[in-house]
This record gives sequence, structure tokens and C-alpha cells, in this order.
Amino acid sequence: MTHNATGRLTDALAVAAEPSPFQSFWMGGFECSSHRRRDGARVDVVAASGHDRAAAADYRQLAAHGIRTVRDGVRWPLVERSPGRYDWSSFLPQLRAARETETQVIWDLCHYGVPDGLDVWGPTFVRRFEAFARAAAEVVRSETDGVPWWCPVNEISFWSWAGGDAGYLPPFANGRGFELKVQLARAALGGVDAVRDVDRRARLLWAEPAIHVACDPSRPHDAPHAEGHRLAQFQAWDLLAGHLWPQVGGSEDVLDVLGVNYYPTNQWVHGGPPIGRGHPQYRPLRRILTEVAARYGRPVVVAETGSEGDERAEWLRYVAGEVRAARAAGVRLDGVCWYPIANHPGWDDDRHCPNGLLGYLDPDGARPVHAPLARELARWRARLPSPVPASAPRRAEPASGSP
Repeated sequence: MTHNATGRLTDALAVAAEPSPFQSFWMGGFECSSHRRRDGARVDVVAASGHDRAAAADYRQLAAHGIRTVRDGVRWPLVERSPGRYDWSSFLPQLRAARETETQVIWDLCHYGVPDGLDVWGPTFVRRFEAFARAAAEVVRSETDGVPWWCPVNEISFWSWAGGDAGYLPPFANGRGFELKVQLARAALGGVDAVRDVDRRARLLWAEPAIHVACDPSRPHDAPHAEGHRLAQFQAWDLLAGHLWPQVGGSEDVLDVLGVNYYPTNQWVHGGPPIGRGHPQYRPLRRILTEVAARYGRPVVVAETGSEGDERAEWLRYVAGEVRAARAAGVRLDGVCWYPIANHPGWDDDRHCPNGLLGYLDPDGARPVHAPLARELARWRARLPSPVPASAPRRAEPASGSP
């Protein structure tokens, strides 16, 4: 891919002509955070939601709603309980359930959680993640025949802010957000080399928050700061692509599919409150999606979107309409992932989060369905045709190594 406008247009047209690599346009994501809270408690949403016990049933239930592609997670802290020694008992049931139900899974390798005692700031973090990614890829290759999909490090931008500036996620730092962003990108790039060494067919989804930061008209002097914060949303992808700090090792071939994570709270006034769709400075999602696609010339997926309670169906209606508008304008959009797809306890206080299509497991092991969201999904499955899936997905060339 070139950096000039003509080259990007040529790339975008070539990308638009490719068949979709996904089994379904509509996707579901299982929340798989596995970090430690500040009080020391380990978060494990896969277990808390019951998905670890019901993966096969969950995948089958989603298939009944036309969802054959999902996001799910390999919980690194559960797998590597001591340096370099791996216990796959927490992962194999999910992997085998996906194989049994013929569900296509995009596996998160690091969703905020790292093994106990591992210093995120040091070089050992990068080496340990590379080794873990390689081992995970070997397990997947030994158990399955399909093209493997990976999200190496989930939401580098959010994690670097929450863990490096806000002191909310590990490593609970302040004033070190960009430093953490670079470190996470370095680890992610090492993970890419590792999974490609194991299987040159490996595909990559990079899920990052999409935001908009408006400037209060009464404070026009804030405009450069607001725009700077808005543009920072692209730093993770730019690091991975080698556009920013190329000494980290980024390369444009690493950018495969870009995942846009977008929620009702993703827009705000700089130095002020969040803004919603009724606000005059709210930026329509279609414009955000168009900017991402035009900036990088890569396929785009809405990798996370969702809302809670009675707002779920209406939020899907909005997102689907914006996706349809963006596609009509020529944006290559290969999917929409409702996230989380199953209700779960909250990170901080274990509150009930009613945000899924599926509810909690009942005593018989079944999950109730949120009927309004299911009806809205069924309508949009008919209104928003899926791209034709590829019978043999495009293979990504490896950065190094052998098949």
C-alpha cells in the first residue's frame, strides 16, 4: 500500500472487489476480559458468564440467529500460570466447541489480562507474549483445519489510556499512556510474527475504539486540543503499520482487517460531557467508518457495538442504518459484531449487565433471548445483505518463517 491518495484509491478498489472472509456478516462477541482489578481480584468474564461451560450450546444458539462468526478469547493468565509453561484446559473446550459447531472464531490473545508477576513495561513482556502467541497458534493448527483468525492485542488505544493514563486497568499508571501504547504495539507485532510462523494463512483483526471529540464553540482555543485527542485514535494502527515510530517494527502488511469498536459513549466535548445523537456536534457513524476506510484502504468491521436494557434494539437499528449508508457510499464493511453477545457481571462491582442478545444460563443450561434485539437483528439480516463469503479466503503472506 502506498502513502499517496492515488495509491490508496487503487488499494481501496482492489479491497472492495475481494469476497468476504467471514462466514456471516452478523457476528457476536463474548466478553473475555481477564485482568486484575486494583483490589487484586482477577476478572474472568468468560467464566462469570458461563461461556466456558456452555461454549458449544452458545455457538449453536447464535447460529440459529444467523451468527456463524464470533469473537472469543484465549485467557492468557489462565493458560500461562508460570513462565513458559502452558495449560490449555481453559481454552480447548472453546476451541473444540467451535470446531464441532463449525463456528468461525476470531480469537483474542490478550484482552487486558496478563499472567501474574509479568511486568508489562519490560522486554520480557514482549518475549513472553510472542512465545504464548506461537504456542496458541500451534494448538489451533493441531486441532483445526480452517484459516486461523487472531486479534493479537485487543484495544491498544483504550488499554493504553485506561492503564497508562487513567490508572484504571493494569499497570495502573498515570502519564505513561503513549509509552504503554508503544509497548503493546511492540508485543502485538511480535505476536503477528509468531502466529504467521506457525501458519502463513493467519488473518488478523485489529479492534480499536472509534471516537469523536468535539470542541465547545464557547472555547474555540480548545479546537487544536480536541482535534489532537481525536486523531490519537489512529496511533495504534499507525504504530502497527509503521507510519508512526517505525523503529517499533510496524509494517503495512500487518494491517489486515480493521475493527471499529463503537458505543453510545464514544463521542464527547473536549473537557466536557459525552454527547449523543441529538447533539449538533455529533458525528454520524457513517462518517467515522468512511474516514477509517479512506485512511487505510483496508476492509472494516464494526468489531464491537452494543447498548444496555431497552436501548439495545434501537441502538442496533441506528448502527445498521449507518453501516448500510457507509456501504452504499463504497466503504468495504464486512461485518457487525454485537458485543457482548451474552449478559455478564460487571468488571468493577459484579452488577448485572443486560447488554446481550443472550441472557444468563438458566438451571437447564439454556440462555433466554432478548426478544426485541432478536427481532431487530432478524429485520436487518434481510435488509442488509451480507457480502458473498470466500470459498478460499485470501491468504496473508508471512512476515517471516515457513508454512
